Amino acid sequence: MSSDFELAPIRAQFPALQQQVNGHPLIYLDNAATTQKPGSVLQAMDDYYRHHNANVHRASHTLSTRATQAFESARERVQRFLNARSSQEVIWTRGTTEAINLVAHSWGMNNLQPGDEILLSVLEHHANIVPWQQVATRTGAVLRVIPLTANGDLDLAAFHALLSPRTRLLTIAQVSNALGTVNPVAELIRAAKAVGVVTLIDGAQAVGHLSVDVQALGCDFYAFSGHKLYGPTGIGVLYGRAELLEQMPPWQTGGEMIERVSFSGTRFNRPPFRFEAGTPPIAEAIGLAAALDFLAALPEGWREHEAALLQLLLDGLQQLPFIKLVGRPNQRVGVVSLRLGEIHPQDAGELLDQMGIAVRVGHHCAMPLMESLGLEGTLRISLALYNSEAEIEALLAALARLPEFF
Repeated sequence: MSSDFELAPIRAQFPALQQQVNGHPLIYLDNAATTQKPGSVLQAMDDYYRHHNANVHRASHTLSTRATQAFESARERVQRFLNARSSQEVIWTRGTTEAINLVAHSWGMNNLQPGDEILLSVLEHHANIVPWQQVATRTGAVLRVIPLTANGDLDLAAFHALLSPRTRLLTIAQVSNALGTVNPVAELIRAAKAVGVVTLIDGAQAVGHLSVDVQALGCDFYAFSGHKLYGPTGIGVLYGRAELLEQMPPWQTGGEMIERVSFSGTRFNRPPFRFEAGTPPIAEAIGLAAALDFLAALPEGWREHEAALLQLLLDGLQQLPFIKLVGRPNQRVGVVSLRLGEIHPQDAGELLDQMGIAVRVGHHCAMPLMESLGLEGTLRISLALYNSEAEIEALLAALARLPEFF
């Protein structure tokens, strides 16, 4: 762990971490579902509502000008975060789910035909499965699923075998929300591009842990949610390569996304505004920009800190004989799924909550993955940069006590 990384000043920036739950200091280990928010994010949103609250674009008054400047500056902040070529390639959405649905309905419905194949993996979140099932039903396209190896990595041999002249889209998570597996998306994208396949990356679980460069990756679309990297809920991003966005029709229609409307017809605005119907999530975009600034200001070593916590957790879990890790991928972020022998994950989660420890139980919106593993669900522990070694030790001690209750 880097000597430059001091955890206490960082934890102090998160008000939610200062509380007690059920008489115990909160140990928050449900970060794959949503992260807590630093004070700078809360302050940025509060400042907007207190001093600059107005709708953006087209107004002549001062508050609207301020709001528009802050809103479009946030878009530029995301552009820099992703290393997109232009802020016009950054589309605001409500989250990863809406971003994927946008691509499904705008690009998928208008480009896929009977017999075309959509290639995805068994690791996918429902948000990257169900929209494509709907598109396939309506267009006659077919879903092809990349299986896993025994340790929880993508089966790359199967991927290359499935990639064919019929493949039109590769849509895949960069990081599994259930197993923590880091997929080799750069390699997958290169292979897909070599045969003219459009690529969409679900980055919801990646952006809070990994450095992302969409130009280096070469993907056509990249989606993520603000609330999984210390920003607010209700805001997400779809990066889209400009050449594709220009060709895509709007998904939702109404105000903001038009150039001119008459009863004889409508002329749509250029991207990104073409895909942002109605009043956008202004305060949330400003909050997301503040979250990106928070990440950028972190001292060196925070990723090493996360990696050290993960290793501490994995080493400790291996000392508990009744616990079985679900998946042992070669590369992972701090997301770990467990089975606890005869103890049901729901029962374990409720007992941990009584000790002030927040984890998640269930299928994690990855039911096809659970089915492939022969499981109904798991107990999931997910780490963030504000977690501490003491919290991991407390979790391990609490897990060791669980058999006492059964």
